[in-house]
Amino acid sequence: MQMKQINQITTTLLLTGLCYLTTQAQVKKDQFSERAQKTLDVVYNKYGGAENKLLIEKYPFDENFKADYLNNNEQSGQRKKYAYLWPFSGSFSAVNALMELSKDKAKHQKVLDQKVLVGLREYRDEQRVPVGYASYINSAPASDRFYDDNIWLGIDFTDSYIQTKKADYLKNAKEIWAFVKSGEDNKLGGGIYWCEQKKESKNACSNAPAAVFALKLFEATKEKNYLNEGRRLYEWTKAGLRDPDDKLYWDNIHLNGKVDKAKYSYNSGQMLQAAALLYKLTKEKKYLMDAQQLAEACLSYFFQTRDGIDFPILKNSNVWFHAVMMRGYISLFEQDGNRKYMDIFAKNLDLAWDKMRDQDGLFDADWTLEKPKKSKWLLDQCAFVEMYGRLAKFGY
Repeated sequence: MQMKQINQITTTLLLTGLCYLTTQAQVKKDQFSERAQKTLDVVYNKYGGAENKLLIEKYPFDENFKADYLNNNEQSGQRKKYAYLWPFSGSFSAVNALMELSKDKAKHQKVLDQKVLVGLREYRDEQRVPVGYASYINSAPASDRFYDDNIWLGIDFTDSYIQTKKADYLKNAKEIWAFVKSGEDNKLGGGIYWCEQKKESKNACSNAPAAVFALKLFEATKEKNYLNEGRRLYEWTKAGLRDPDDKLYWDNIHLNGKVDKAKYSYNSGQMLQAAALLYKLTKEKKYLMDAQQLAEACLSYFFQTRDGIDFPILKNSNVWFHAVMMRGYISLFEQDGNRKYMDIFAKNLDLAWDKMRDQDGLFDADWTLEKPKKSKWLLDQCAFVEMYGRLAKFGY
């Protein structure tokens, strides 16, 4: 066979292989976006109601459910027809993640405007100043208002604005920022409280995402004040809540100086995202080093090895906490191009799709696969939608 023919055959084989790999990558990307969409459809089918755009908290409805995350026995002990604000807000993040997939942007913006934001208005509290979102719907007796709940909404409104340039989204984000700022004082040298009605502690979950929120507002507006606020809140949290040994973040500090040393993936994950964003916006290497160091620390602490599985598995915790941690890994990838951590998340999500869903298509929260529960939490489902949607954007 002549050399020219051999070269032609070799070129053909290489091109065929490249086309195959490209097709396989597209199939995988479509697979993750399809999983996100299917799960969102199940959420609205099982948790939604025909009479309004609100969602229930558990499916099937659990009469004994108590929202222990409120730290308010009176409010959490009352049987509620609809979800509290925090789990409902997960639907906002989920739809935002799908809206980032360019081919579906208009479709999901319609879902955002006609479902998510219609339901969200039920939580908007205009009776107290400044305006903010309460932990339960405003047609019920007044409920506590949490700064972190509002911050998650502010981040989502800002993301929506960055994607669409719709002015109302930015207006809502700035209104929430004013509420968040009302939760800071000079005690402990600054820092934002957790709950408006219980100003007892300043938490990583209100300060780390507030830094992210401010930095995203800077990206949206180019107003330097937001960059300064994001940097300041990042440094305050790092100074007061970082474990000097493993570099992960403790949960909160009480006004008496006592630190609650519990560690949750979303707290460290938001500091990871804030560090990555600060590097993106300032190009100061110290922030990239912070982010890369924290990424490894999170991998060591919030994942575990398991016999028969050749990748690290997420430890059992709040699934949404892990989804928020993944946001940090994505922001880091956008700066250093290292897919290591995103690949690990993708493998975990393949496992979840194959092993953790029930006959209705709803996810359990048990990564050990040993103790599935009949009643499924709304926020868990929204977290899975978000994770599949965000990874689909990057070709998974």
